[in-house]
Amino acid sequence: MLGNWFRRKGGAVEPGPFYRPYRDDAANQIYNLLFCDNISLLNQQSKQGDLGAVLSDNIDRETLDRIGNDLDVESRTRVLAFNRLRAMKASVPRKRLLGTIVEMPLHGGIDTLAIYLDHRLRYINHTGKMAIFESTPSPLSAGVDDVLSASQFVVNRYGPWDRVRKAPPTGDLTRMTFLVSDGLYFGEGHASDLLRDRFAAPVLSAVGRLMPLLVDEALRINRSKS
Repeated sequence: MLGNWFRRKGGAVEPGPFYRPYRDDAANQIYNLLFCDNISLLNQQSKQGDLGAVLSDNIDRETLDRIGNDLDVESRTRVLAFNRLRAMKASVPRKRLLGTIVEMPLHGGIDTLAIYLDHRLRYINHTGKMAIFESTPSPLSAGVDDVLSASQFVVNRYGPWDRVRKAPPTGDLTRMTFLVSDGLYFGEGHASDLLRDRFAAPVLSAVGRLMPLLVDEALRINRSKS
């Protein structure tokens, strides 16, 4: 069933757009940064270290290849490195999952959860409130691994999308986006249909188990700061 939604096309990766699914400007900025496809959003950020190297106009393929394949580098920086390599028509490894983003329209907004291979997490509630984890709290660790494992299973079956990232889903559409070494993969559909699909269901089920734990952890951290 998921083949009806997944795109199997290859080709060059086009620059990503900037969408505004939230009322809050900060939430929109974080939302678009999740997908690692718009370098212009990083112009004001630190240009030191590996991120600085990837953003440099003078970067060479060898350095990009090193950064992209270095498991100790932040996952989002690795995505940017692979994006630049593909733009140079350089070879990249296939089907190495670096992040999963799930968008679920809810109450006139969108719940967005991003999970990266390095266990960094970003959650934007449909109200625009955000929770950012630079490392996965131990109560969430097994759930994060479950989402990534189920996501890799999907990536192994399908291929990358070769067009500009689509506008955020609306209505009752749920979207799964996968940031992969050889491009952006995505699938979308009605949640009830996806939950019956052998590829999509494990991802959404794992996310469903993780979300209450993530919200509880975010609330606990907020309480400890007050």
